[in-house]
Amino acid sequence: MWVLLRVPGLLASLTLLHAAVSVTCAQSTSPAAISDTVSQVKAQVSKAFLESRTRLMTAMSSEAPSMRQLSEYLKHARGQTRTAIRNGQVWEDSLKRLRQKTTLTNVTDPNLDLTALSWEVGCGARVPVERCDNSSYRTITGHCNNRRNPELGAANRALARWLPAEYEDGLSLPFGWTPGKTRNGFPIPLAREVSNQIASYLSEEGVLDPNTSLLFMQWGQIVDHDMDFAPDTELGSREHSKEQCHKYCIQGGNCFPITFPPKDSKVKTQGKCMTFFRAGFICPTPPYQTLTREQINALTAFLDANFVYGPEPSLASRLRNLSSPLGLLAVNQEVWDHGLAYMPFYNKKPNPCEFINTTAHVPCFLAGDGRASQHTLLAASHTLFLREHNRLARELKRLNPQWDGEKLYQEARKILGAFMQIITFRDYLPIVLGVEMQKWIPPYQGYNNSVDPRISNVFTFAFRFGHLEVPASVSRLDENYQPWDPEPDLPLHTLFFNTWRIVKDGGIDPLVRGLLANNSKLMKQNKMMTGELRNKLFQTTQTIHGFDLAAINIQRCRDHGMPGYNSWRGFCNLSQPQTLAELGAVLKNKILAKKFLDLYGTPSNIDIWIGAAAEPLVERGRVGSLLACLIGKQFQQVRDGDRFWWENPGVFTEKQQDSLWKMSFSRLVCDNTHITKVPLNPFKTNSYPQDFVDCSTIEKLDLSPWASVGN
Repeated sequence: MWVLLRVPGLLASLTLLHAAVSVTCAQSTSPAAISDTVSQVKAQVSKAFLESRTRLMTAMSSEAPSMRQLSEYLKHARGQTRTAIRNGQVWEDSLKRLRQKTTLTNVTDPNLDLTALSWEVGCGARVPVERCDNSSYRTITGHCNNRRNPELGAANRALARWLPAEYEDGLSLPFGWTPGKTRNGFPIPLAREVSNQIASYLSEEGVLDPNTSLLFMQWGQIVDHDMDFAPDTELGSREHSKEQCHKYCIQGGNCFPITFPPKDSKVKTQGKCMTFFRAGFICPTPPYQTLTREQINALTAFLDANFVYGPEPSLASRLRNLSSPLGLLAVNQEVWDHGLAYMPFYNKKPNPCEFINTTAHVPCFLAGDGRASQHTLLAASHTLFLREHNRLARELKRLNPQWDGEKLYQEARKILGAFMQIITFRDYLPIVLGVEMQKWIPPYQGYNNSVDPRISNVFTFAFRFGHLEVPASVSRLDENYQPWDPEPDLPLHTLFFNTWRIVKDGGIDPLVRGLLANNSKLMKQNKMMTGELRNKLFQTTQTIHGFDLAAINIQRCRDHGMPGYNSWRGFCNLSQPQTLAELGAVLKNKILAKKFLDLYGTPSNIDIWIGAAAEPLVERGRVGSLLACLIGKQFQQVRDGDRFWWENPGVFTEKQQDSLWKMSFSRLVCDNTHITKVPLNPFKTNSYPQDFVDCSTIEKLDLSPWASVGN
């Protein structure tokens, strides 16, 4: 992750040097010394965070904020997440100063009281502790799911490590940070060069998946946004500000710019680099066996629909209609979708979505996940879930007039969480894992409190295989599933932050029909990522600059200290190729293997995201063998380590389980849009009209098992 403000850190060390000359190591790490150091660092970091936020707000108030500023505004840490990241920054910078003062060579030196340092920083109280009661409902934060270890799976904790982190300095610096420094004896290739050589292609012809609908791609993003989010830090200073990172490509602090190769086409339009900020990290936890940097997961690990409800109590409360006794979520009071609700607007100013169309003035939406307005398909999906919660709450009230708003809210939330779990495991994962589904996710055997449900750091890269399923354009369709006029086909890059396309250009129905009747892109080894994501990510109509998602994924692997390709192959008990011939055999593609070795020198250095994503697909699946292992293992642990899993006895009654099993995405569409024709299997390719049926034939969720006795 970040090197912490090198120049300020050095100046502070020089300032303290004179006072520390006559002090012994033991004395210099006394409680008073720790307190003094932490106090100085807190002041510096708080000032830097404030300056960073102020600069961003100032830029967003201009007439033409950059694509970097727009994306940064939507993805920055908020609330308790921001506090946890700030504490992590204070911890690491304080530790660095104390080590400099005492010339410690061992961070676990007994003269350095790490527990005292942790409490002085505020790490022990980084998130309010919730009392674990006997409630039949999940906490919003995920706390208390596991009674033996209440923090397991809770929001704002570190991502789990399935293998030890690998940093250039063994602690926090990513490989590729120091010019000329090698890994396993080979230089580190530029992330953008790997993207250019491995992930790029020119023609979009023949890239669509003949067997999966666009919903398959979109559901993957919904699930991902329900399970993990590692926002960037906001750290900045005069020496290493985000502006310097962006304008001058100066590496330092949390700035780890993605350098363009000399002949890259972007050099002429964007300069020397593409901005990249390191991910937020948190304080280490006792017993401090390792102090390597650990990235935060701002969300709960569980499939609980927290992208609808939020992972923090303050946001969850803000999303509710607390004036209603019906347990409803708040809806937009300014605009409606032909009588159906939209999410409320995120009315804080300035608002990035308003810059996409300055005449429409449509803000971003407010949702349980801050990324909801990143593109229109995601916003449309969020809208479906909002409407479904309110539909469920109203139906439950009709069945149970005596239930109060809190009971209705929690029961509807519980059902929607079960919906997420059922659709993901029954309809989505079998397509992802193919013949390896049963190997990695065997039949459910019940809750096991010894299973760790936390999201692993590597999973946040493994699940990015979905980036290779995104097509170059999105088609909007009318009630007959024909091109919707005007402008039925929209290039993907025109849909980023584009809420006005929903509110003032047709609502969500044309987009939802596109999800059901259009195809996902198929990952092919010679056609990995569409140029809409590889060159135009977050590009707006006001600028020709765009990010490269493939390069970002590769740089992020290094930022997170990810072990290389062969380490993960070994973790999954797969062969670990060493030679061109062996790698060619694993990839079933000698040409691709040679490209990899020309870049990396050894298969062991290949960044996990690009290496795993490039493997040939397993039979009837949409990922290779390594991704099948990493994804399957994660979902099995998320399921078995979840006390509130829908199949766990006591969570729902048997009759309620029978009703829940009949839920479907098609029914969700029927109940929450004006669409009347839907496919029976919405995740598979469907042609209209032969593969579509009337909504009256799609089974409804029978809520009668939720009726209280005596009603």
